[in-house]
Amino acid sequence: MLVRRNLLKAGLAWAGLISLPSKGWGQLAWRQDPFTMGVASGSPDSSSVVLWTRLDPLALEELGSQASEVDVAWQVAKDERFSDIVVKGVERARPSLAHSVHAEVQGLQPDRTYFYRFIVGAAASPTGRTKTLAAANANTDRLRLAYASCQQWGNGYYSAYRHMANEDLDFVLFLGDYIYEYPSSLVPIRATTGGWITTLDGYRSRYALHKSDRDLQAAHAAFPWILTWDDHEVQNDYAGQFEGRSGIPVADFMARRRAAYQAFYEHMPVRRESFAKLLASESMEARLFDRVQIGKLATLCTLDDRQYRDRQVCNPDNRAGSSMVDPTRCPDLTNPARTLLGSEQETWLKQAFATSKTTWNLIGQQSVFGQRLGEVNGATKVWNDGWDGYPASRQRFLNALQETKLSNPVLFGGDVHENWVGHIKADYNNPASASLGVEFCGTSITSLAGMKPEQAEKVLAANPHFIYAETRYRGYGVADISAQKMTTTLKAMQDATMPDSPAFDLAKFEVQAGSNRIDKL
Repeated sequence: MLVRRNLLKAGLAWAGLISLPSKGWGQLAWRQDPFTMGVASGSPDSSSVVLWTRLDPLALEELGSQASEVDVAWQVAKDERFSDIVVKGVERARPSLAHSVHAEVQGLQPDRTYFYRFIVGAAASPTGRTKTLAAANANTDRLRLAYASCQQWGNGYYSAYRHMANEDLDFVLFLGDYIYEYPSSLVPIRATTGGWITTLDGYRSRYALHKSDRDLQAAHAAFPWILTWDDHEVQNDYAGQFEGRSGIPVADFMARRRAAYQAFYEHMPVRRESFAKLLASESMEARLFDRVQIGKLATLCTLDDRQYRDRQVCNPDNRAGSSMVDPTRCPDLTNPARTLLGSEQETWLKQAFATSKTTWNLIGQQSVFGQRLGEVNGATKVWNDGWDGYPASRQRFLNALQETKLSNPVLFGGDVHENWVGHIKADYNNPASASLGVEFCGTSITSLAGMKPEQAEKVLAANPHFIYAETRYRGYGVADISAQKMTTTLKAMQDATMPDSPAFDLAKFEVQAGSNRIDKL
């Protein structure tokens, strides 16, 4: 893991290494560290990556610069000592974007590790490590990624990220719920500041709280991240343009959603193009779904199942949010016009499947994909917020897999705070139907599980397309992929309420290329 440095001391040594514009800010004598939220990189491809940081608001306020634009220099080097700098530049941190910095670095070599840092005045950031993806025509031998989701601050500590930072990874795939809008946890392990979050300033403060965690900073500094979002980045169970169900309703939900989307951009290493129209007030939408190719080995599609979905149906009293519903008493559930991804994203995804030529096809999305029928008070019910609540959308997804003959599909998911491992079936009501791919829905970093272990055992028995379910442990997954096979290891924390929790391997699975079958090792 990268060594954490005394930032201000290091900054004094490094400040003279680059030529900075001759503005007064360049001589700012920081009284406290301006880089308390760490650094991050993300959205990598074979020749570029986004570098991120945000200047600390209290450090700016102490200098009377909270309303000023501040130029921040950045460097990218081949080595951690920065003796071989390959590219450098300056980005302007603006108060309108919470003094966040996004450096979209171009012209890098494919499949290469780089080191980066930011410098402003007499202060330098920690050193981050990033990596570009393999070129599309490269015969890549191996790809190793971690997938994670759901990190409610008050529920525990981010010890999972301390262990993740020591992994040998190409990138981290984050699948949503980076923050929670809640004021506190039911049984708080650490205090959540700021109350209910509904405004731009509120979302900014909540991201700053999360970004203050040193273990999370370490995982960001160690690897590039590829991210999507789920509901809690805005509000629990929101659906497209419809409010969810948590906290006090706001007068203008779309204004709240827009503020949340802007705050997401401000705090994530994502490309401005995806948010340009929203930031320019030309649109209320952001384009988060995307596709990258990693050599001839793998294509990764990341999806957005929140922004374009129809509202959940058959809730008691037509209330907002989600619930467990009886599919035999909810004809609206199977309405073919209803969508989880939206027609544009569905069309884009099928085209991505049709044009993919790689051995493996990875899909990062928010939740459990496979059908999970469960008994509630003597009736068979499904959860209407996930794919079970949008069966027509799931069927179109399955049809696209079959029509395009997609090679080795693998779905990664999160949201439910539990590990679910299973086969993607052509017909979930027919256990003998063809397996079209596999799925790994991961547990949470800290958020509490929805099911008790005994409940999960019953659901597992009723849904034989799943081969494994576990609800007790928090953690993340690691997928190790070659042209011949994929090995996935579920990493568990012994106790996520401990800041220094040990980790252990919970379970391990193997998928041979061309088999669409999971074997537990």
